[in-house]
Amino acid sequence: MSEKAKKGRSNFNGLHHPVVDFWRREVGGISSRNFSNRFSASENLVLRLEIYKKLEKHKGCVNTVSFNAEGDVLISGSDDRRVVLWDWQLGNVKLSFHSGHANNVFQAKFMPFSDDRTIVTCAADGMVRRASILEGDKVETSFLGLHQGRAHKLCIEPGNPHIFYTCGEDGLVQRFDLRTEAPTELFTCQSVDPRRRNMEAIQLNAIAIDPRNSNLFAVGGMDEYARLYDVRRFQGDGSNGFTRAADHFCPPHLIGNEEVGITGLAFSEQSELLVSYNDEFIYLFTPDMGLGSNPIPSSPISKSSVSKSESASSPKDENEHSVPLVYKGHKNSETVKGVNFFGPRSEYVVSGSDCGRIFIWRKKGGELIRVMEADRHVVNCIEPHPHIPVLASSGIESDIKVWTSKAAERATLPENIELRKRTPRGWMYRVSSPQELLAQLFSLQNRSSSSPEREGESSSATGRELLDLILTFNDQSDDATDDEDGNSHEDFFS
Repeated sequence: MSEKAKKGRSNFNGLHHPVVDFWRREVGGISSRNFSNRFSASENLVLRLEIYKKLEKHKGCVNTVSFNAEGDVLISGSDDRRVVLWDWQLGNVKLSFHSGHANNVFQAKFMPFSDDRTIVTCAADGMVRRASILEGDKVETSFLGLHQGRAHKLCIEPGNPHIFYTCGEDGLVQRFDLRTEAPTELFTCQSVDPRRRNMEAIQLNAIAIDPRNSNLFAVGGMDEYARLYDVRRFQGDGSNGFTRAADHFCPPHLIGNEEVGITGLAFSEQSELLVSYNDEFIYLFTPDMGLGSNPIPSSPISKSSVSKSESASSPKDENEHSVPLVYKGHKNSETVKGVNFFGPRSEYVVSGSDCGRIFIWRKKGGELIRVMEADRHVVNCIEPHPHIPVLASSGIESDIKVWTSKAAERATLPENIELRKRTPRGWMYRVSSPQELLAQLFSLQNRSSSSPEREGESSSATGRELLDLILTFNDQSDDATDDEDGNSHEDFFS
C-alpha cells in the first residue's frame, strides 16, 4: 500500500463523524457500545439541543429533577411540596402526590432496584422522608429523619436499594438505611481553620458519591473547601476522628476566602470532582489534586528539613500540578445551584445560571460551546439522561424543560455573553416563609452580639445584611403574589 493510501486510511479511521462511525460499526470496525458512546458524546448533538417538551403541572419553582435508572420516567419536586412522576417522552403525568413535607421540596430520587416504587426526599423543612408507591398508585409517605435547618441535597449509594446520605444547613451528614428505624449521624462539618472552629458548623449545600467507589463521598457548603470522606473510617464511637475529612479540594486562590461557598458538586465517571462556587466559577479536580486531611499550610518550621534543591523545585511543580480546570461564563449568585456532567464518559460540564440560561463547556480544556435560553429568571437544576443525549432542566419557572438534539441547524454562541466577576447578593438567603425570616433575623442578632470587641464594625455590616435579607423576602413575596401565571414561586404562609 502506498504512503498516500496509508495516510488517507489513517485519517479516515481517525474520523469521529457519525456517518463514518455508523459505517465502521456496520463493517465491524467499531463495537456497538463504542458507537453508542461516540454518538452520544458527539458535539454535533450538543450543538443541536433544543426544547423537546415543556412539562407543566407544578405550581411553584421546580427545585429537583431526576431520571429513573431506565430513563423513561422523570421525577420532580417543587415549592408546591408535591412530587410528580412524568412520562417525559409523551409529556404526561404518570403520578402526582403530596410529599408530606411542610415546605419546599429540594430533592427527590428513586431508590435503585425498587421498581421505581421507593422515593426519598428532603426539603426546606429539614425533614427527610420516604414515599412508597403501592398497588393502584396509592402513595404512603413516612418520616425518616430531620436536619435543623434546610436539607438541600441527598445522594444514593450506587446500586444499593437501601442506603443514602443527606446533608443540611446544620452541617450534619446522616446515613440512612431503609432497613433500620433511625439514621446514623456521621459527623457535623466544622471549619478546618483552628481560628474558626468555635464558630457555628459549616452549613452544607451539596453532597455527592463517587460512582467508581461508593465508600467515598464529598460535601460542600458555606466555606471554600470541598471535603472528601471515606465511610470505612467511621466506627460509630467517635474514637476514629471521622469528623476530619480524608481529603480537601480548593482552588489555590480561594484558600482563606471567607466570601465564597459551594453550591454544587458532581463526580465524573473518572472520579473527577466538579465544584461550583457562588459568585465565582466552576472547577474540576482530579483525585491527585487534594490538599490532604489537613489543608492548612504547614508552618515554616515544619518545612525546615526540606533541602534547598527540593524547596526550589517542589513548590512550583506542586502548584502547577494542583491547579484545576476552570469553567467560566455563567452567573451563580442568587440561588443554590447544582452542577453536572453530560455525556456517556462525562465529556461535557453543564450548569444553570442567574441569567436564565444553560451553559455547556467541553470538560477537556474548559471551552464554552453552548448557551441556551431556559428560564425567564434562574436555572437551578440540569439533569442528564442516564443513556442518551437528553437533558432536563428546571428553575424559578414552574415548568420543566426536556432538551433533545432535534434542531435542524447547529447553534452558535450568542454575542452577548458577559464574562465578568459577580457582585455577591446574599445567595444563601432563599427565604421561604415568615417563620424562616424570623429565624434568619435571630441568627443575625446572635452573630452581632457574639463579637463585642468589634461592635461598631459588625453592627454596620449586620445592618446591611439585615436590609438585604428583608428586601429579598419582600421581592420574593411580590413574585409570589404577582406571578403572571397566577402561580406562586414560594408558598410563604403554609
